[in-house]
Amino acid sequence: MLSVRRSASAFVAVAIGVALVAAATLLLASGRPQVPDRLARAAVVVQSPEAGASADAFVPTRPWSATATAGLVGRLAALPGVATVVPDRTFYAQPLVDGRPVAADTRREDAHQGHGWSSAQLGGLRRTAGEPPRRPGEVVVDRALGLRTGAPVTLLTAAGPEAYTVTGLVDGPGVLVADEVAAALAPGVRAIGLMLAPGADPERVATAARGVVGGDGQVLTGAARGALEPRGDARTRWIGMQVLTATAALAGFVTVFVVASTFAFTIAQRRRELGLLRAVGATGRQVRRMVYAEALAVGAAAGLVGLLVGAALAPLLGRLLVDVGYEPSTFRVRYELWPVAVSFAAGPVIALLAVWSASRRAARVRPLEALREAAVEQRPIGRVRVAVGALLVAAGLALSVATATADEARIAAQYALYAVMALVAGATVLAPAVVGPVVRLLRSPLRGPGGAIGMLVRGGALTATRRTAAIAAPVLLTVAFAVLVSGMVRTTTAAYAAGRADNVNAGWILVPDRAPGLSDRAVAATGGTALLPTTVYRTDPGELPADRPLTALGVEPAGFAAANRALTVVAGSLDDLRGDDTVVVTEAANLRPSEAYAVVFADGTSVSLRVVAVVSDTSIPGDLLVPRAVVRTHDPSALTSTVYVPDRIDPPAGARVVDVATWAAEADAAEDRLVWLFTLLLIGVSAGYGAIAVANTLLLAAAGRAADLRLIRLAGATRRQVLWLVTAESAVVVLIGALLGGAVAFVGLLSIRAGLADQVGAPVDLVVPWSVVAGVVGLCLLLAALASALPTWRMMRHRPARSPVGLVG
Repeated sequence: MLSVRRSASAFVAVAIGVALVAAATLLLASGRPQVPDRLARAAVVVQSPEAGASADAFVPTRPWSATATAGLVGRLAALPGVATVVPDRTFYAQPLVDGRPVAADTRREDAHQGHGWSSAQLGGLRRTAGEPPRRPGEVVVDRALGLRTGAPVTLLTAAGPEAYTVTGLVDGPGVLVADEVAAALAPGVRAIGLMLAPGADPERVATAARGVVGGDGQVLTGAARGALEPRGDARTRWIGMQVLTATAALAGFVTVFVVASTFAFTIAQRRRELGLLRAVGATGRQVRRMVYAEALAVGAAAGLVGLLVGAALAPLLGRLLVDVGYEPSTFRVRYELWPVAVSFAAGPVIALLAVWSASRRAARVRPLEALREAAVEQRPIGRVRVAVGALLVAAGLALSVATATADEARIAAQYALYAVMALVAGATVLAPAVVGPVVRLLRSPLRGPGGAIGMLVRGGALTATRRTAAIAAPVLLTVAFAVLVSGMVRTTTAAYAAGRADNVNAGWILVPDRAPGLSDRAVAATGGTALLPTTVYRTDPGELPADRPLTALGVEPAGFAAANRALTVVAGSLDDLRGDDTVVVTEAANLRPSEAYAVVFADGTSVSLRVVAVVSDTSIPGDLLVPRAVVRTHDPSALTSTVYVPDRIDPPAGARVVDVATWAAEADAAEDRLVWLFTLLLIGVSAGYGAIAVANTLLLAAAGRAADLRLIRLAGATRRQVLWLVTAESAVVVLIGALLGGAVAFVGLLSIRAGLADQVGAPVDLVVPWSVVAGVVGLCLLLAALASALPTWRMMRHRPARSPVGLVG
């Protein structure tokens, strides 16, 4: 029969799991792309062609040229129901306040973007003061900047700081200039908004627009306009989806694991009860059905509680995701039916999956076997289990070797994860056999301070190896996961930063400060070697996909060669990179010097370049090199990402100077921060559940040991000694799990370090965040001690009876 005491631990575990699943799925359902505010009033929007497949799925679409844009605007304007056609031009422009970019501007991508004044009508921006910009040098800015009409303002542009006069204020971020100025700063166009006449049907207009556009773009209406959201927001939203998906999956998996161990321990404690049911005529099927019914009741009740808690926490977690950078600032939580249904069903499903193995074990209980069961385990582990464990360990070691010899970091990380999974599974299977040697290894620490109590701790662990292994298994899994993931992230980050710094030949590096990049004027003031990146698009003859995005770097050949230690020219000469039609490609392009190489630049124009040199694939931080002047000609808003300088200089506005080591560590700082936060989140979920699993098992075990502990009191032990006994037993179990989990994880980390050293071509230090590991072990140890000591303290409040168990005189 269902016992509240026995089901409470499973109820709590399922409720927590469902709460996490509910919150994660609600946030996932809310994570759909949002229509940009600046295009919200345009019922129909035409988008330029999508870029082809790329490792980075968040590159901008291939733009139309000025000529193609003018032709499309004319044909679209002639469609019935279209009142106005507005090409939306986007360029870099960032106001300076007190000589520096506003810090809050970096929170939103559109805060440092400029548009033509005509684009204001696409988003319904409201002019709160002043007049529109009508000529060069005039600008309308966000009223939140605190500027007044008629006041001078400096805009940081790709060319450098430019003086403007504020002619008006609007109630939204960004800057607005005269349309002819926007056309010069952004000749390439990626979106054209259609403002419809009153009463016009958007879908009918969209159908007609598709006939005009053909294959040279996409016509979007309604929610589909969310495809136009800034690429930075799309990337942030994608990262958030990965975090939420992983959290929900991990919560579901670990909940099944924890609840399964709880049910298994409960069934073990109820063997005599189940044996009695079998003795009075219950069949195995009836016993199994009873256990399933109990699990279903626990799962349904816990699922409902978890759903309510998760739904209540979703808005708070949504704001937290925005604050830490896992969702864009436009993210809003919306309640939908499918996450509620999935979360409510998750409770019973998790409980039924968790109880499956335990129900089979309960159905196999024989009446006399259960009633005559001995307290001491006669055979801790069978031969089949030893064979399975040995095979898993062998597979883990083989995967560790594969990790150390992998050519790519992504493949090495996969092998490392599989290796640790295999080693963890093998260690869990073999744990009953390993407990004895580990306890004997800890003989001295147990013997010294505890005397007879230490002997009892050691003897209990050796005689009840299955129970010890069952309690240590969650700790093993948690510690192995924490050590592997945290160590892998920190070691990989440090290794790539060291390799990045080793490839640069410079004393100091100029980087952006509160701005997305550096202007030409800032670069010219340094006299250093600069990288001016832009995105180009190439369609390889006879190959798909079309419009494949590539990163082109605008460089000065001599300075770039001197600053790049990794540069390896395999054909041609870098000195020939001059003029307006030359390009340097990598070996992956499969081209030779003098061959043609056609690309489409950011202004939408197609240019046939001539290959003058071929470099190795790892020589440059991009796909191809072109003269810096070529990038500036075709991309007026391109911003310099990095400037290498020999000596420290005073940085211009929107820039700061750092040493090479700092630059290397900060190059991927934003991504590294998100990855580390994600790592801590996963470790927190797994550690919390691991600690709960240990506490649940110990709480259940404490009730079954009441008679044993009272007997120890009758033998002369004080209450303090009994509390020390159960606390020491818990500490030993946690220590055994931590030692096994740490050993397993270190095998994986050593193989990862060997693979990274081979990839970067330099020694790699193994970095383990011991504070995280100590926190995980400490949490397990604290909950284990409390789960053992508190029930024991309650039982020991009264003096023991003279004969708590049947003693033979």
